[in-house]
Amino acid sequence: MSFTEGENVGPYRIMEKLGQGGMATVYKAYHAALDRYVALKVLHPAFHEDETFIGRFQREARVVAKLEHTSIVPIYDYAKQDDRPYLVMKYIEGETLKARLSRGPLSAAEITHVVDAVGSALAYAHTEGILHRDIKPSNVLIDEDGHMYLADFGLARIAQAGESTLSVDSIMGTPQYISPEQARGDKDLDLGTDIYSFGVMLYEIIVGQVPFSADTPFSIIHDHIFTPLPLPRSINKDVPESVERVLLKALAKERVDRYEDVTEMSQAFKDAWASAGVPMQGTALTLVGATVKQTGKVGKTKLSSDSSKTAIGKEPKKKRSRWPWIAAIVLMTICCIFVIVVTQQDDNDPLTDQAPAALTQVVDAPLETIPTRRGPPDTPEGSSGMSPELRNAKRLADNNPDDPAAQLDLVLAFWDAGRERQAVLTLDIAAKLANEDVTFLIEAGDQFRERQAWIGSAAMYLRAQKSAGIGGEIPEDVEMNFHQAVYMAAISPDIEVAYPIIDEIMRVDQPIGLVAQARHEFYGGNIDEAQVLLNKVGTLVPNMHEANLLEGEMAIIEQRFEVAKLILLP
Repeated sequence: MSFTEGENVGPYRIMEKLGQGGMATVYKAYHAALDRYVALKVLHPAFHEDETFIGRFQREARVVAKLEHTSIVPIYDYAKQDDRPYLVMKYIEGETLKARLSRGPLSAAEITHVVDAVGSALAYAHTEGILHRDIKPSNVLIDEDGHMYLADFGLARIAQAGESTLSVDSIMGTPQYISPEQARGDKDLDLGTDIYSFGVMLYEIIVGQVPFSADTPFSIIHDHIFTPLPLPRSINKDVPESVERVLLKALAKERVDRYEDVTEMSQAFKDAWASAGVPMQGTALTLVGATVKQTGKVGKTKLSSDSSKTAIGKEPKKKRSRWPWIAAIVLMTICCIFVIVVTQQDDNDPLTDQAPAALTQVVDAPLETIPTRRGPPDTPEGSSGMSPELRNAKRLADNNPDDPAAQLDLVLAFWDAGRERQAVLTLDIAAKLANEDVTFLIEAGDQFRERQAWIGSAAMYLRAQKSAGIGGEIPEDVEMNFHQAVYMAAISPDIEVAYPIIDEIMRVDQPIGLVAQARHEFYGGNIDEAQVLLNKVGTLVPNMHEANLLEGEMAIIEQRFEVAKLILLP
């Protein structure tokens, strides 16, 4: 039960609700005795039953309350109202850094202020043995006088704490800003974790976007662990080389390669700007559907949701990830992924946006059943609004009407441009021209997989499997990619309105089809049915990677953390 407007909570009178996250709700309240407004953060009821968590929360609140720094939001009090624990903090009249970034690029003075305020606050906390573990723009508050505060130390843990539980480790962090070691679930976190997250925030301010962003938390976390950092100057050519070097060092995958402390990092960042001889400047973002547009003085690049070229064979193929090979990583990172989504997500975080609907015209579905990406309507083919990439792909397809590769190139160009309906129609043409060629279908599956179009990817691999014949030979890594795509596609609500692809998968690969159906049933609220299906998988393929993954995922969502720990952790 939440507090209500006008209610008296101890000596505080609730004035209004300020916001709500996954773990707590924040209220503006009036403290009559001191004639001032305060902010009350009350934990959600789901945490009230966990006495261990409440005890830890109270201990850490006491530690954080001892922090005295001009750029850290002070904690005034900790108390309970009807067994509802809450924190009392300084009320900051103003906005978050995230809101400020949404209005345009930061000035040189503002960037300097961010570096000095956040950097000094973190450096001080680290000397006190406290990690923040969730540095991001929405946790930086700016008051009406422009003073900046680092907020939300309320759930920070004392650095180098003792043995922890699954729920403790997994509750921290936000996917776009999480460090690789935090994403892996490492227990020995140190100040390098905050340095990495601080580096991501500076990268976003300067370059105009976070380094890694995708439709699913899993993809983002996977990129933080494995994918090389996109070079800042490859996205925004106006970033000085000296600044790029600072960002590369701060965002090194290995902690030992980063700066030794936040003070060194902050000074290096300011020195880099000074040595470049150009004014500090930021870049702001505007999100439109699946496309990212940069606005402001620097960076006029328009970035699609996938920056790879669409033409087949025009650049070296990326090495395909092998699902069993990454399964061990998934089994560790899934522990934080879903708790992040369920308990830590900001209401206005980009991840709460609906992921684009996947391409589903792949197993002879009638066109009227095909869901399309939610957003602006498709632009007519003859429109001058075509991007150069789409125009070139269309010209190539028109000049080679019988070439399936050219048609697939056009499919992908339509997809990248957000014109999904036309992608569907063109894919049907390309598939017919390929005459169920297995190599072509695998290539199409790979291309959709790279774009995280999971239903389209799964269905292309499915077609390849069917073309090879049930039980036919297809490369092992393709089968692994097929399993990954099926697992990820199962959660999409769009799978219900498309051709019954899960039934088709069952005929070709019954175990992964059962896992997909179980995951779909679980997220549809049919928990018992999901468990029955998983039990059936166990009789067919004992200890199947994907089945274990789903079993642990279900346990986490149901907050059975110890069970999940036994299933997922080695």
